[in-house]
Amino acid sequence: MGKKRILFVDDELDMRIFLSTVLKTEGYEPIAARNAIEGIQKAREVGPDVIIMDVMMPRAGGVTLFREIKQDEQLKTVPVIMLSGVSEKAFSHHLKMLNIRIDDTLPQPDAYMEKPLNPEMLVATIEKLLKPK
Repeated sequence: MGKKRILFVDDELDMRIFLSTVLKTEGYEPIAARNAIEGIQKAREVGPDVIIMDVMMPRAGGVTLFREIKQDEQLKTVPVIMLSGVSEKAFSHHLKMLNIRIDDTLPQPDAYMEKPLNPEMLVATIEKLLKPK
């Protein structure tokens, strides 16, 4: 069995370098994307095992990308970890308000982690999401 592919989408170069280093060190195959448009393209190309994404990105942000993933037949079961400087409580409230306005409600992400990111917690979260259910 090959390395698990982890796609991460973040507009900040420093964060992409950090995530790539952490994931490589832990034996994963990191795949980086700079924005939501690139992220959905790469997700469809490589079929990642887990997707990590920033919430706040220019143009199409993380919530838009999350919606596209959850509506895509091939990707909707891929676990998603949301990363942000925004608190989880504020993000959950934002998602709840969005769901009031749209017909097709969005689920909560599989995990939510606040920046600054703790690499050990990230790896533990990925391992938990990859365990067979």
